[in-house]
Amino acid sequence: MEAKTLGSATPRKPVLSVSARKIKDNAADWHNLILKWETLNDAGFATANNIANTKISLLSKDKIELESSSPACDENAEQRPPEYSKELEALCEELQATLDGLTKIQVKMEKLSSTTKGVCELENYHYGQDSKRPPLFHTWPTAHFYEASRQLSDMYGAELLLKRTIVEELAHTTDHDLTLTYLSLWLHQPYVRSDSKLLLESMLLETGHRAL
Repeated sequence: MEAKTLGSATPRKPVLSVSARKIKDNAADWHNLILKWETLNDAGFATANNIANTKISLLSKDKIELESSSPACDENAEQRPPEYSKELEALCEELQATLDGLTKIQVKMEKLSSTTKGVCELENYHYGQDSKRPPLFHTWPTAHFYEASRQLSDMYGAELLLKRTIVEELAHTTDHDLTLTYLSLWLHQPYVRSDSKLLLESMLLETGHRAL
């Protein structure tokens, strides 16, 4: 009977009843935001790959034209911006739009961390120095939710900064190896650690979104 009460996510104290509901909603929001991030990340990689291929094609074309051009053609070549392509420009705008979408998601992640911190502060105010605080759900102290949220938010914040650099540099680099490095970094997301999935799934399990 006691276990059922804990699992129902309805604490005895009204102030914590609201807190539990907020924490549970935040966990669901984390799940949805990460799904949206992954969808945009995949779309961004496809666009970045197209940028790299288009860039390689343009560089090869410019090299061939340079080798085969006559002096009379040089003036026309100078009037045309080097390595310019409407297709490349469109792809860069598409990648920027993807980055903008990822930025909005990361801002929402920061807000989730902020609201979770607020729940912790509310609990501290409610209980004061009393260390005997019943868990909102099963076993996690409330502060654990903030720690998990903060870790996830920091990971995706660092990853966003990396992606911003890639967007700024990808279309301008002429180094093939560097281009491949950018693509690999975008795809594998080095700042989103492998334990991010464990953090999310543990949060979903604790709040009842996943069956025990």
